[in-house]
Order: sequence, then C-alpha cells, then structure tokens
Amino acid sequence: MALVDVLAGVLSGSPEEAVARRLDFDRLPKHVAIIMDGNGRWAAERHLPRVEGHRAGIESVRQTVETSARLGLSVLTLYAFSVENWKRPVPEVTALMGLLRHYLRAELKTLLRNNIQFRVIGQLERLSREVREELEAAVDRTRTNSGMVFNIALSYGGRAEIVDAARQALAHGVKPEALTEEMFASFLYTSGQPDPDLLIRTSGEMRVSNFLLWQIAYAEIWVTDTFWPDFRARHLLDAVADYQKRDRRYGAVTSDSAEALK
Repeated sequence: MALVDVLAGVLSGSPEEAVARRLDFDRLPKHVAIIMDGNGRWAAERHLPRVEGHRAGIESVRQTVETSARLGLSVLTLYAFSVENWKRPVPEVTALMGLLRHYLRAELKTLLRNNIQFRVIGQLERLSREVREELEAAVDRTRTNSGMVFNIALSYGGRAEIVDAARQALAHGVKPEALTEEMFASFLYTSGQPDPDLLIRTSGEMRVSNFLLWQIAYAEIWVTDTFWPDFRARHLLDAVADYQKRDRRYGAVTSDSAEALK
C-alpha cells in the first residue's frame, strides 16, 4: 500500500488528500488501536435513542477499516464492547450484538476484497452462541488473507486479559522464575502481533478504559473531541500525521533530547 492507494479512497482536493500527501509512508505506525467512544452522547445531542448512536458508528468503522488497509497498517484494533458494558441495559446490549452481526454480514465481502484478516479478542465465551457462530464464520473466511489484521475487541478487558494470560502460563507449566516479558506476551490475546504504536480515543475523554493495558505501554496517545459516529478518514489521517511528529524514546534519551537538556 502507498499514497496512491489512500488517494484512491478520498476526494481530489479534499482535506484528506492534503494530509495524505504530507505523510511519510516509511514511518507509519504498524498497529493502531482505537477506543470508539461517544455514541451515546452523539445520539443524546440529536434527541435519539442510544442505539442510533451505535448504528451511526458503523459507517465510522467501515471508513476506518478501509482507510487503515489502504494506508498499509499491519494491525488495527477497535474496542467495540468491554467487559464492563455487560452492565448496560439488556435491550441496548441486544441491539449492539445485532448491529455487530449485521456489520459482519454486510462487510465480509469488503474484508475479503481488501485482503483483511479478521480476528476477535476478549472473553468470547460470554457471547451468545449465535454471535459466536457469526464471528467464527468471519474469522474462518478471512483466515488465509495476508493483508492487515483487523482485531475487534468484544467482551474485552485489559485486566481480564492479563489474568487469562497468567492462567495460560500456569497451565503450560511455565515456572515463575523462567517467565519473561516476551513469554508472557505470547499468552495474550494479541500474541504474535506488534504492540500498538498509536492509541486513538474519540469523544475527548482522557483515559484508557481498561484497553490493551499490557500492549500500550509505549503507545503514543491521540485524543479527539469528535464523537465516534462523526469519526472519518480525515481524523485517522490527522492522528497518523501527528504521530509522525512525535519523538518516540521508549524511556531512553535520544541524541536530540540529550542535546535539548544541555
């Protein structure tokens, strides 16, 4: 993927095109993770039921996935439903699961056409059999795709993932004294994937909400006041452009930062 692929998906002369032309395609983040927030407030501002905010957010998912694939990202992870979300009213949870199934049916051809591999992370045993079957079918159909990996986090919690990984390590007979960070990471839901370089959060909230707690240790964070249903390709491109301005030090002091401290 390259500039020409991104330009094929945006309007000529648009703000998206201007941002895309400024990107350095040799310095893209490998993994972008997004906390999709603000559906309820988007609906409330329009005096609509909360479920309409979730419904409107489907178009944002569609644009984000396609733009990410055109950019050439290796991994995109979207936070769709947390373990805490099970506490929401049953009608809202039921509607969310219905929208998820609708998305999978409607977008499977798009995932296949764009060579996207679909995966699901989280405590999937808590999902209904019908939802699990739909998810498993999409995972199976895209298993051999070699392009971007698209993770959707469902019934997901960062702390729960870490506990699950610890249990897996114990079940595999790993001795505490032999356990390394690399070994522990191999038991996480995202095993084999690069950690997120960029974490995006919509709706202006300044928190990580129990999302990929182990993996985002060194992620750059970009927050926008835009509610998720209004998030479009230009916002993703703006986030990547801002990411490319950052000096990523991973706790170390680079020659440039050392010079600045003198």
